[in-house]
Amino acid sequence: MKLVVIGLGQCGGRIADEFARLNRKARVQRGTEIIPGTFAVNTDVADLSGLTYIRSNYQQRILIGNQKSGGHGVGKINELGAEIAREDSDKIIEAVRTTQRLAEADAFLLVSSAAGGTGSGAIPVLTQQLKERYTDKPLYNLIVLPFEHEELTERRTIYNVATCLKSAYLVADAIFLVDNQRYVKKNFSIKANLAEINTSVVKPFYNLLSAGEEKKPAYIGSKMLDAGDIIQTLSGWSVIGHGEARFSRFGFFFRKKRDFREKSLETHKGVQAMQGAISGLSLKCDPADAKRGLYLLSAPPEEMNMDLIKELGSRLREIATDATIRSGDYPREKGLVNVTIILSELANVKRITDYFTKAISYIHTTRRGREGLEYEHEGLEDLFGDIPSLL
Repeated sequence: MKLVVIGLGQCGGRIADEFARLNRKARVQRGTEIIPGTFAVNTDVADLSGLTYIRSNYQQRILIGNQKSGGHGVGKINELGAEIAREDSDKIIEAVRTTQRLAEADAFLLVSSAAGGTGSGAIPVLTQQLKERYTDKPLYNLIVLPFEHEELTERRTIYNVATCLKSAYLVADAIFLVDNQRYVKKNFSIKANLAEINTSVVKPFYNLLSAGEEKKPAYIGSKMLDAGDIIQTLSGWSVIGHGEARFSRFGFFFRKKRDFREKSLETHKGVQAMQGAISGLSLKCDPADAKRGLYLLSAPPEEMNMDLIKELGSRLREIATDATIRSGDYPREKGLVNVTIILSELANVKRITDYFTKAISYIHTTRRGREGLEYEHEGLEDLFGDIPSLL
């Protein structure tokens, strides 16, 4: 599957930069192109200057709203970010048109933080604008939720998250939700943490995108998971995760298999990778709420068999009981088994409901001067009407 990736705001730009690195890795290691176009859009010059892999020309690092922001951002006011994106959308769309292999792209992926100003406001607006012009390509969002300390110390954060999520949900074909807090390493510096988080967010997409673009017959799966399978799976709120289990360098897996113990260990490694993917999903959720799902098994060809595929499918079916599940294999990895999972069309996402409830309280507190109000709602649909839209 080929994606055009557009990063919006500081967080979105950095993750888009990681996708550009991933594409470079795919070209070098596998001779495939998975990201034909990568762009970073921001109202802050310094943020655009800090990227590494996205080319530094003005058509791929796009500064918007210079007259209103002076090149210094929008100060977490996502309504202003939305307004600027609406005014300068033609500049962004014109830059996207310069992508040499745009016609080959299967979908767009727009990336941003939900808590900031530029990205939070711009992502639903630009998604809507692109959807009107490219009716034949799905428009996906990847939205990063804030750290715990941001929610506790910055009251505006909750409002931004709620308005961003509601507005994006109205226009995007699917939204990958990513919880920053799940990737935090306590003993790492801030810079190292952010770099590690961005790498972790992007990593599950590597095999998923590469499998359908593989050119060498030896690496084409018996059951290929291609762009069509991914597109049919993705809808509404979605999460992604991956898990790995390494083989011992001098263990059973590098010798001819001789007995039932080695066969059992092979299946155990696959199940271990599956469990890692489930526990490492980009947002904590109840898999039983998913209506659609897929998994991709990637391992050395001699380590994949029908029993392993059946076992992994059964494990996913046990937790996602109502989901339509698609699967595929990709005989590419060396010395490890890798499982990538997507759960999509999630019916109830508690984290989002919490954001909406808190945002309504924030709105009433700030605009009507009321303190300590509590609201009880049955679900997401009841909350939607009370959250302002950025569109």
